Amino acid sequence: MTLTPGLYLASSGSYPRTGDAPEFQTLTRTLDAFNRGERSVADVVDAENDVMRRVIAEQVQAGVEIVTDGQVRWRDPISHLAAKLENIRLEGSCEFPGLPGSGVQFRQPIFSGKPARKSALVLDDYNFARNALGRLPTPRPLAGKLKIKPVLTGPYTLAQCSVIDESRGSDGAAARSMVALFASVEARAMAYAEVLAAEVVALAEAGADLIQIDESAPIQRPQDWLILKKSVALLVEARNSSAKAGRGCDLALHICFQDCAALYEKVVSLPLDVIGLDFTCSPKLADVIAASGSPKTLALGLVDGRSRELENPEAVARQIERILPKIEGGRAYFTPSCGLAHLPHERAFAKLELLAKIRSAITVESAHATNG
Repeated sequence: MTLTPGLYLASSGSYPRTGDAPEFQTLTRTLDAFNRGERSVADVVDAENDVMRRVIAEQVQAGVEIVTDGQVRWRDPISHLAAKLENIRLEGSCEFPGLPGSGVQFRQPIFSGKPARKSALVLDDYNFARNALGRLPTPRPLAGKLKIKPVLTGPYTLAQCSVIDESRGSDGAAARSMVALFASVEARAMAYAEVLAAEVVALAEAGADLIQIDESAPIQRPQDWLILKKSVALLVEARNSSAKAGRGCDLALHICFQDCAALYEKVVSLPLDVIGLDFTCSPKLADVIAASGSPKTLALGLVDGRSRELENPEAVARQIERILPKIEGGRAYFTPSCGLAHLPHERAFAKLELLAKIRSAITVESAHATNG
């Protein structure tokens, strides 16, 4: 028997929208028909809704306690949010920074002015997903534990993936001034942080008690770290403002696709509630945490979200046994290292099932040490 009340199973973002099963081919068929002019936008939305319900149900079936909407409506982690902002247009297709040769592409946002939040970014999907989760039969082991976690791409990553509209430089002094204003990554990051902060407040008001912020662009220079720290501070201010108004929520910052060991001390010093770490890119990270501990809750990305290979449950359980007692309060989330959308559907589901298998492999002795 195992006893790990401080370790919660959580999804980390995206999930495959398609699969071999007929029910996971509906959206692809609908999009093909839409492109031929045979279906409407409403038909596409209905198909997305159907897939989102199935994705949520599969996460629950796999035993996950903190689920996401699977980012079913997202085409990529950049353009989905940027497309909803005024003074931003999308062009071309670019390779995601830090993932050369991965095939991960995004449509590049181009600034023509200060971004403005003209509508909700993920709030509507959060509300839909929460209602969908509430309509599912809850397995007895998960009673009272199931929650929906909205996910936002972070301001630093959005800024690194965006450029300014240099053609506006010939449109007069005002246009040239606007172009110059957002020429730096820092200026773009702070602009994105303002609109994301408004979304954090809206999500907290809607009842979200955990919001994930994904920062996956490479942090290579000291200035990059300062930009990330400064822009995330605006989201923390929004969280604090909501808490004062009686609508508290936790913010989880997830750092993906880079060596988190080199950043560990800086990241855990940030004033966020949860820090998500990608162990698959950080071979020394478990040793670092085991040696120095953590002053706050961690999300342990120990299952590779980009590899089809399934981890050995016993080996990962031993890593958790080393780490969990070193986390203040003995509380952590256990997640894939990143979203699962780039895996085949059946393999993504197997990765989620693996989380519960690994947790069940943690020994009684380790669990008692964690709680004592």
